[in-house]
Amino acid sequence: MDQEKIGKFIKEIRKKENLSQQKFAEKYGVTYQAVSKWENGKNIPDLSILKQMCMEYNMNLDDFLETRNIEKKNLTNRKGILVIGILLVVIILFSILIFNHKHENNFEFKTLSSSCENFNLYGSIAYNDNKSSIYISNVTYCGGEDNHLYKKIECVLYEQNNKTKTEISKYNYDKKKMITLEEFLKDINFKVDNYEKTCKVYKENSLHLEIEATDKNNKVTTYKIPLKLKDNCER
Repeated sequence: MDQEKIGKFIKEIRKKENLSQQKFAEKYGVTYQAVSKWENGKNIPDLSILKQMCMEYNMNLDDFLETRNIEKKNLTNRKGILVIGILLVVIILFSILIFNHKHENNFEFKTLSSSCENFNLYGSIAYNDNKSSIYISNVTYCGGEDNHLYKKIECVLYEQNNKTKTEISKYNYDKKKMITLEEFLKDINFKVDNYEKTCKVYKENSLHLEIEATDKNNKVTTYKIPLKLKDNCER
Protein backbone atom coordinates (compact mmCIF):
# COMPACT_ATOMS: atom_id res chain seq x y z
CA MET A 1 0.00 0.00 0.00
CA ASP A 2 1.56 3.27 -1.17
CA GLN A 3 0.24 6.13 0.99
CA GLU A 4 1.80 8.74 -1.30
CA LYS A 5 -0.05 7.45 -4.37
CA ILE A 6 -3.30 7.19 -2.40
CA GLY A 7 -2.82 10.79 -1.26
CA LYS A 8 -2.29 11.99 -4.83
CA PHE A 9 -5.43 10.22 -5.94
CA ILE A 10 -7.52 11.74 -3.11
CA LYS A 11 -6.21 15.18 -4.08
CA GLU A 12 -7.12 14.49 -7.70
CA ILE A 13 -10.75 13.57 -6.95
CA ARG A 14 -11.11 16.58 -4.60
CA LYS A 15 -9.97 18.97 -7.33
CA LYS A 16 -12.27 17.35 -9.90
CA GLU A 17 -15.13 18.05 -7.51
CA ASN A 18 -13.94 21.69 -7.28
CA LEU A 19 -13.83 21.45 -3.50
CA SER A 20 -11.43 23.17 -1.13
CA GLN A 21 -9.75 21.06 1.53
CA GLN A 22 -12.18 22.57 4.06
CA LYS A 23 -15.28 21.65 2.01
CA PHE A 24 -13.89 18.19 1.27
CA ALA A 25 -13.25 17.72 5.00
CA GLU A 26 -16.80 18.77 5.86
CA LYS A 27 -18.12 16.26 3.35
CA TYR A 28 -16.48 13.40 5.24
CA GLY A 29 -16.78 14.84 8.75
CA VAL A 30 -13.08 15.47 9.40
CA THR A 31 -10.79 18.51 9.73
CA TYR A 32 -9.02 20.11 6.80
CA GLN A 33 -5.73 19.20 8.53
CA ALA A 34 -6.71 15.54 8.17
CA VAL A 35 -7.35 16.02 4.45
CA SER A 36 -3.96 17.74 4.09
CA LYS A 37 -2.25 14.74 5.74
CA TRP A 38 -4.07 12.35 3.39
CA GLU A 39 -2.99 14.27 0.31
CA ASN A 40 0.63 14.54 1.49
CA GLY A 41 0.81 10.79 2.08
CA LYS A 42 1.28 11.17 5.85
CA ASN A 43 -1.91 9.34 6.70
CA ILE A 44 -4.87 7.60 5.05
CA PRO A 45 -8.59 7.92 5.80
CA ASP A 46 -10.40 5.57 8.19
CA LEU A 47 -11.87 2.45 6.64
CA SER A 48 -15.43 3.81 6.84
CA ILE A 49 -14.40 6.93 4.91
CA LEU A 50 -12.48 4.87 2.34
CA LYS A 51 -15.56 2.72 1.77
CA GLN A 52 -17.66 5.86 1.30
CA MET A 53 -15.19 7.26 -1.25
CA CYS A 54 -15.09 3.97 -3.15
CA MET A 55 -18.89 3.84 -3.28
CA GLU A 56 -19.17 7.44 -4.49
CA TYR A 57 -16.50 7.01 -7.18
CA ASN A 58 -17.45 3.47 -8.21
CA MET A 59 -14.19 1.84 -7.16
CA ASN A 60 -13.11 -1.39 -5.51
CA LEU A 61 -11.56 -0.90 -2.04
CA ASP A 62 -8.66 -3.28 -2.69
CA ASP A 63 -7.79 -1.50 -5.92
CA PHE A 64 -8.01 1.83 -4.11
CA LEU A 65 -5.61 0.76 -1.34
CA GLU A 66 -3.14 -0.90 -3.71
CA THR A 67 -3.60 1.84 -6.39
CA ARG A 68 -4.22 -0.83 -9.01
CA ASN A 69 -5.83 0.32 -12.29
CA ILE A 70 -6.97 3.58 -10.72
CA GLU A 71 -6.22 5.67 -13.81
CA LYS A 72 -7.78 3.06 -16.06
CA LYS A 73 -10.94 2.96 -13.95
CA ASN A 74 -11.24 6.74 -14.02
CA LEU A 75 -10.80 6.80 -17.79
CA THR A 76 -13.43 4.09 -18.16
CA ASN A 77 -15.85 6.02 -15.93
CA ARG A 78 -15.32 9.23 -17.91
CA LYS A 79 -15.92 7.38 -21.17
CA GLY A 80 -19.05 5.82 -19.69
CA ILE A 81 -20.38 9.22 -18.64
CA LEU A 82 -19.64 10.62 -22.11
CA VAL A 83 -21.48 7.74 -23.79
CA ILE A 84 -24.47 8.15 -21.46
CA GLY A 85 -24.53 11.89 -22.18
CA ILE A 86 -24.52 11.31 -25.94
CA LEU A 87 -27.30 8.73 -25.63
CA LEU A 88 -29.43 11.15 -23.58
CA VAL A 89 -29.00 13.88 -26.21
CA VAL A 90 -29.99 11.45 -28.97
CA ILE A 91 -33.05 10.32 -26.99
CA ILE A 92 -34.13 13.93 -26.34
CA LEU A 93 -33.71 14.92 -29.99
CA PHE A 94 -35.58 11.81 -31.11
CA SER A 95 -38.41 12.60 -28.67
CA ILE A 96 -38.63 16.14 -30.00
CA LEU A 97 -38.80 14.87 -33.58
CA ILE A 98 -41.54 12.39 -32.67
CA PHE A 99 -43.47 15.07 -30.79
CA ASN A 100 -43.24 17.49 -33.70
CA HIS A 101 -44.28 14.81 -36.16
CA LYS A 102 -47.42 14.04 -34.15
CA HIS A 103 -48.50 17.64 -33.65
CA GLU A 104 -49.71 19.99 -36.31
CA ASN A 105 -48.38 23.07 -34.49
CA ASN A 106 -44.76 21.95 -34.47
CA PHE A 107 -42.08 24.59 -33.92
CA GLU A 108 -40.02 26.23 -36.62
CA PHE A 109 -36.79 28.13 -36.03
CA LYS A 110 -35.32 31.44 -37.17
CA THR A 111 -31.83 32.69 -36.38
CA LEU A 112 -31.10 35.80 -34.34
CA SER A 113 -27.80 37.64 -34.70
CA SER A 114 -26.34 41.00 -33.77
CA SER A 115 -26.68 43.85 -36.25
CA CYS A 116 -24.16 45.81 -34.15
CA GLU A 117 -20.59 45.41 -35.39
CA ASN A 118 -19.21 45.62 -31.83
CA PHE A 119 -20.95 42.45 -30.61
CA ASN A 120 -21.41 38.86 -31.75
CA LEU A 121 -23.96 36.41 -30.38
CA TYR A 122 -25.88 33.22 -31.13
CA GLY A 123 -29.66 33.23 -30.87
CA SER A 124 -32.86 31.79 -32.25
CA ILE A 125 -36.62 32.06 -32.10
CA ALA A 126 -38.61 28.83 -31.96
CA TYR A 127 -42.23 29.48 -32.90
CA ASN A 128 -45.54 28.06 -33.99
CA ASP A 129 -48.96 29.65 -34.62
CA ASN A 130 -49.60 30.32 -30.93
CA LYS A 131 -46.39 31.26 -29.19
CA SER A 132 -42.64 31.61 -29.45
CA SER A 133 -39.53 30.97 -27.37
CA ILE A 134 -36.33 33.01 -27.49
CA TYR A 135 -32.79 31.70 -26.91
CA ILE A 136 -29.65 33.88 -26.78
CA SER A 137 -26.13 32.86 -25.70
CA ASN A 138 -22.41 33.27 -26.43
CA VAL A 139 -22.43 37.06 -26.44
CA THR A 140 -18.95 38.47 -27.13
CA TYR A 141 -17.62 42.02 -27.37
CA CYS A 142 -15.44 42.74 -30.43
CA GLY A 143 -15.39 46.53 -30.35
CA GLY A 144 -11.84 46.81 -29.05
CA GLU A 145 -10.45 46.39 -25.55
CA ASP A 146 -12.60 47.14 -22.52
CA ASN A 147 -10.45 46.27 -19.53
CA HIS A 148 -12.42 48.37 -17.07
CA LEU A 149 -13.58 46.70 -13.88
CA TYR A 150 -17.27 47.03 -13.06
CA LYS A 151 -19.08 46.51 -9.78
CA LYS A 152 -22.50 46.12 -11.41
CA ILE A 153 -23.57 45.07 -14.90
CA GLU A 154 -27.10 44.57 -16.19
CA CYS A 155 -28.17 43.10 -19.53
CA VAL A 156 -31.85 43.39 -20.52
CA LEU A 157 -33.65 41.88 -23.50
CA TYR A 158 -36.26 44.29 -24.88
CA GLU A 159 -38.91 44.24 -27.57
CA GLN A 160 -39.48 47.62 -29.22
CA ASN A 161 -42.82 48.33 -30.90
CA ASN A 162 -42.94 51.91 -32.13
CA LYS A 163 -42.39 53.94 -28.95
CA THR A 164 -43.33 51.12 -26.59
CA LYS A 165 -40.39 49.23 -25.09
CA THR A 166 -41.20 45.96 -23.27
CA GLU A 167 -38.76 44.14 -21.03
CA ILE A 168 -38.69 40.42 -21.84
CA SER A 169 -35.87 39.11 -19.67
CA LYS A 170 -32.95 40.38 -17.58
CA TYR A 171 -29.53 39.16 -16.45
CA ASN A 172 -27.76 40.95 -13.56
CA TYR A 173 -24.33 40.92 -11.95
CA ASP A 174 -24.19 42.73 -8.60
CA LYS A 175 -21.56 41.18 -6.35
CA LYS A 176 -18.59 42.35 -4.30
CA LYS A 177 -16.03 41.14 -6.83
CA MET A 178 -15.31 43.57 -9.67
CA ILE A 179 -15.42 42.02 -13.14
CA THR A 180 -14.73 43.00 -16.74
CA LEU A 181 -17.35 43.20 -19.48
CA GLU A 182 -15.84 40.12 -21.13
CA GLU A 183 -16.18 38.06 -17.94
CA PHE A 184 -19.81 39.14 -17.57
CA LEU A 185 -20.71 38.26 -21.15
CA LYS A 186 -19.45 34.67 -20.74
CA ASP A 187 -22.33 33.87 -18.37
CA ILE A 188 -25.18 35.50 -20.33
CA ASN A 189 -27.74 32.93 -21.40
CA PHE A 190 -31.31 34.01 -22.13
CA LYS A 191 -33.96 31.30 -22.38
CA VAL A 192 -37.48 32.68 -22.60
CA ASP A 193 -40.01 29.86 -22.91
CA ASN A 194 -43.65 30.21 -23.92
CA TYR A 195 -43.40 33.89 -24.81
CA GLU A 196 -46.86 35.23 -25.62
CA LYS A 197 -45.85 36.70 -28.97
CA THR A 198 -45.82 34.70 -32.17
CA CYS A 199 -42.92 35.03 -34.53
CA LYS A 200 -45.06 36.74 -37.18
CA VAL A 201 -45.37 39.75 -34.89
CA TYR A 202 -41.63 40.40 -34.74
CA LYS A 203 -40.22 42.99 -37.09
CA GLU A 204 -36.66 43.62 -38.18
CA ASN A 205 -34.66 44.96 -35.19
CA SER A 206 -37.72 44.90 -32.93
CA LEU A 207 -35.64 42.96 -30.40
CA HIS A 208 -32.51 44.36 -28.79
CA LEU A 209 -30.21 43.95 -25.80
CA GLU A 210 -29.16 46.82 -23.55
CA ILE A 211 -26.12 46.54 -21.30
CA GLU A 212 -25.42 49.01 -18.49
CA ALA A 213 -22.04 48.67 -16.75
CA THR A 214 -21.31 50.66 -13.56
CA ASP A 215 -17.72 51.14 -12.38
CA LYS A 216 -16.47 51.84 -8.85
CA ASN A 217 -16.94 55.59 -9.40
CA ASN A 218 -20.60 55.01 -10.40
CA LYS A 219 -19.85 55.95 -14.00
CA VAL A 220 -22.31 54.09 -16.26
CA THR A 221 -21.34 52.79 -19.71
CA THR A 222 -24.28 51.77 -21.92
CA TYR A 223 -24.29 49.44 -24.93
CA LYS A 224 -27.30 48.80 -27.19
CA ILE A 225 -27.28 45.68 -29.36
CA PRO A 226 -30.04 45.46 -32.02
CA LEU A 227 -30.91 41.87 -32.93
CA LYS A 228 -31.31 40.91 -36.55
CA LEU A 229 -33.89 38.27 -37.48
CA LYS A 230 -32.78 36.15 -40.42
CA ASP A 231 -35.58 35.97 -43.00
CA ASN A 232 -39.12 36.58 -41.82
CA CYS A 233 -41.48 34.34 -39.92
CA GLU A 234 -44.13 33.75 -42.55
CA ARG A 235 -45.08 30.09 -42.67
